[in-house]
Amino acid sequence: MDRPAPDARKLLDHWEEWERGETPPGRVMSDLKTGGLRELLKDLAAAGDGEGS
Repeated sequence: MDRPAPDARKLLDHWEEWERGETPPGRVMSDLKTGGLRELLKDLAAAGDGEGS
């Protein structure tokens, strides 16, 4: 089964919950992982490879 594309807004919401102390770090890491943070970062890094000095 294919995963849906990462939702940057949801990932940010998870991060902000952690910053406010509402969610323990382990839960946040799990949410970020299952939410597709790795894929989002890979896409951003690949897009950034074309830019440059």
